[in-house]
Amino acid sequence: MVTPSEKRYETMVYNRVGDSGLRLPAVSLGLWHNFGDTAVYDNMRALIFTAFDSGITHFDLANNYGPAPGAAERNFGRILREDLAAHRDELIVSTKAGYDMWDGPYGRGGSRKYMLASLDQSLKRLGLEYVDIFYHHCPDRETPLEETMGALAQAVRSGKALYAGISNYDGEGLERAAALLREMGVPFIINQNRYSILNRTVERNGLKDTAVRLRKGIIAFCPLEQGLLTDRYLHGIPADSRVRTDGRFLNERAVTEEKLAKIRALNDIAARRGQTLAQMALSWILRDGAVTSVLIGASKPTQILDNVLAARNTAFSPEELREIDSASL
Repeated sequence: MVTPSEKRYETMVYNRVGDSGLRLPAVSLGLWHNFGDTAVYDNMRALIFTAFDSGITHFDLANNYGPAPGAAERNFGRILREDLAAHRDELIVSTKAGYDMWDGPYGRGGSRKYMLASLDQSLKRLGLEYVDIFYHHCPDRETPLEETMGALAQAVRSGKALYAGISNYDGEGLERAAALLREMGVPFIINQNRYSILNRTVERNGLKDTAVRLRKGIIAFCPLEQGLLTDRYLHGIPADSRVRTDGRFLNERAVTEEKLAKIRALNDIAARRGQTLAQMALSWILRDGAVTSVLIGASKPTQILDNVLAARNTAFSPEELREIDSASL
C-alpha cells in the first residue's frame, strides 16, 4: 500500500522542468503498454503502488493508449478513484492527443476540434478536472501550427491543463512552437521524444540542443528500446518476450546479431559500473542534465524497483562515455 509521504520522497531525485517551477522525478512511469484491457487489473494496481512508493509521482498517458484506445486512461482513472484520490496533489498526470483515436475526419491530427474534444474525453476517462501536462502527440503538417498551439493555449486557459507540452517534434518544430506559445503567454515546459543509447535522433535533429538553449525540459520515452537494453536479450530472443508475443513495436527482424553484440558489450560496461544494463541505459540519458526525466514502462513491480536506482548514479567518466559510443554507434 501507499507509504507515508516523508518516506516516499527520500528515494527519488526530482529535476526542474526547464526554467519552470515544476519538478519531475528523474524516473517517470509510462502507461503505453500493460495498462490496456488485456492487462490484469491487480497487476496494474501493483505497478502504480510500487512506482508511487518509490517516489515516482509522474504518470504518463495518451488518449489512444490501450488496447483498446482509451483503456489505459480508464484503468488508471479507476486506480486514482479507488486508491489514490487523497494523493491527487502529489501526482503529475499527463496525457496527449495527436495520433488516431476515433473514426472520421475529427479523430486525429492537430486541429482545435480534435485536440479539445480529445482532452474532454481523456478527463472523463481519468475522472479528473484537469491534467497537469497536455501534449500535442505528433506534428501535423496539414494543420497550421498556430491552430494546434492555440488549442494547447485554450486547454491551459480553461483550467483543464496546467502546462503544455509537445511530443515527437524536431528542433525546428520546437523553436516555432515555443515562439507561438510564448506570444500567447502559455506555460509550455516540456518535449517528449524517443531517446536511448541506441537511438540518438534528438542529438541529430536539433531537438536536444534547442531544448537546452530555450530552457525547456525533455522527457525521454523508449529509453530501454522496448526491453533490448536490459538483460532479457543477452542470450538471444526469449520465447516470452514482446518480440515473440506482440511484434507491433519491436519485431524479430530488428533484433539482429549485430545489435545483440552491441547489447552484450554495453552490458559488460554496465557490470564494471556496478549497474544492470537497464540502470546504465537510464543513467546515460540523465548524465548531462539536459533530460529532465526518463519514461519507463513495466510489466512487473521488480522492474520499477530496479530502474529507479538509475537516478542515484548518473556520473560517467570520459572513458566510459567513449566505450559506450564505441559499443553502440
